Amino acid sequence: MHIFNKKNKEKIFCIGLNKTGTTTIETVLKDYGYKLGNQPKAELLAKDWFNRDFNEIIKFCKTADAFQDIPFSLPYTYMVLDQYFKESKFILTVRDTPEQWYKSITKFHSKLWANGKETPTIQDLKNANYRYKGYAFDINQYMFNTPNKEPYNKEVLLDYYSNHIYSVIEYFRSRPDKLLVINVSNDDDYIRLANFLNKEPIHKRFPWENKTTEIK
Repeated sequence: MHIFNKKNKEKIFCIGLNKTGTTTIETVLKDYGYKLGNQPKAELLAKDWFNRDFNEIIKFCKTADAFQDIPFSLPYTYMVLDQYFKESKFILTVRDTPEQWYKSITKFHSKLWANGKETPTIQDLKNANYRYKGYAFDINQYMFNTPNKEPYNKEVLLDYYSNHIYSVIEYFRSRPDKLLVINVSNDDDYIRLANFLNKEPIHKRFPWENKTTEIK
């Protein structure tokens, strides 16, 4: 990782994993007038993250006010961004249980890359044309490092989810004003988010354009 200068610029980072309500948070942030980063471009920075070179990620963060999903939800990124953007705030979205998240992420990826099969295979991931052909395989290995015969190994993914939540909360333990942990299924958490952002609530609960049991 290269050395970079610290800047005092406020940014909002949603660092919850995919399928924990990050799209809902994106909607709320847009409602409040935040400029969101270009997610397709951001996801192409996954290899930089894997190489632990955060310079391009930091450069990308200068293009907008708020960011969510990969690479911001990946381990270590929030630590670097916290040190660089000293006035920033972080939102950690969670599900009711790790099991609920696992079911949601595997179902979602199955629809995207495996025609609805139980879970995608390695070949499904390598053939998926998302961002570029093979991106799905690369990100699976970058994040989970699961065996090829079982890319969605349940034990590994559940541990990943739990470890991410623990690590984020522990990192910010001495500075609770920097981190908000919320569950978008809880209506009261919308008010907590508005207060965290120092905004007047626009709604009484999280806005859902098409409310289903699936959380994005």
